[in-house]
Amino acid sequence: MGVTSLPASPPQNPEGNNKHPLASFLLLLVLCVLLGTALTTFFSKKALNPIRKVIDAIHKVADGDFDVQVNLKGIGELEELSHSFNKMTQELLSIETLRSDFINNFSHEFKTPIVSIRGFAKLLKENNLNEEEKKEYLEIIIKESERLAGLSTNVLTLSKYESLEIITDIAPFRLDEQIRKTIVLMEPKWFKKEITINLELDEVIYNGNEDLTQQIWINLLDNAIKFSYQGGLINITLTKVNHEIQFIIKDDGIGMDDQVKAHIFEKFYQSDTSHSKTGYGIGLSLVKRIVEICKGDVSVQSEPDKGSIFTIILPHS
Repeated sequence: MGVTSLPASPPQNPEGNNKHPLASFLLLLVLCVLLGTALTTFFSKKALNPIRKVIDAIHKVADGDFDVQVNLKGIGELEELSHSFNKMTQELLSIETLRSDFINNFSHEFKTPIVSIRGFAKLLKENNLNEEEKKEYLEIIIKESERLAGLSTNVLTLSKYESLEIITDIAPFRLDEQIRKTIVLMEPKWFKKEITINLELDEVIYNGNEDLTQQIWINLLDNAIKFSYQGGLINITLTKVNHEIQFIIKDDGIGMDDQVKAHIFEKFYQSDTSHSKTGYGIGLSLVKRIVEICKGDVSVQSEPDKGSIFTIILPHS
């Protein structure tokens, strides 16, 4: 009987068989982690680029550059952020412009009478003036002093009402009678310009602060007189409709264009840049602020050479 010899089996090494697959798995795992980290870093940086642009723009705004704009595209939320940011910088730029104009106008209004008083006081110091000249110069000094005092009073009044949030001393009173008294109070001004005033006033009882509301009529009437032509016409109406009181003052004066209308309620803004007309550029700012305190609304319609119409709406319970 023959003997068949079998080939020798390779030596068993279970540890060696397991080492190769485990090393491959670990290597693959490391590569995946490195690749994932690289991709995450790349896409994170790309995703954060719009945010970095906004952050850089914010730093510029913080340094006082309000002309900066951002333009983010692609994602709706980023586009909305871009739009909101640009709107904010436009508002800040507008506020900065107003602040600059306010300082310039304020400085001009205070400096002009002071310089005038100083100049004429120096002239009075000379001994070669006759009595008529002395009297003329003294009248100018008195007039400029009154102008300065009036400006100071108006600034203080505006400051007071700007910080006022709650109205006190509220009581019912006849609004139509208050308007009539205001017109009588300002008679010297409209009589001098030969202005005719037409009144159509409903009997209206208003619950409010009399001193506060009177400032509205004084400043609106003063504004209408100032910009009316000699021999002009001013129409004033007061009506009560449902839960609202409507006051309208209309003049047929010089009117204003859209640019002027956009700024008339700003402090110290004067459409007459030559300052040939009397005024401080505060009256309409006071009107707007007081109407706001009274929870009302003020609007204006006007065209050059066609006069102006100011409308006041006050709530009425």
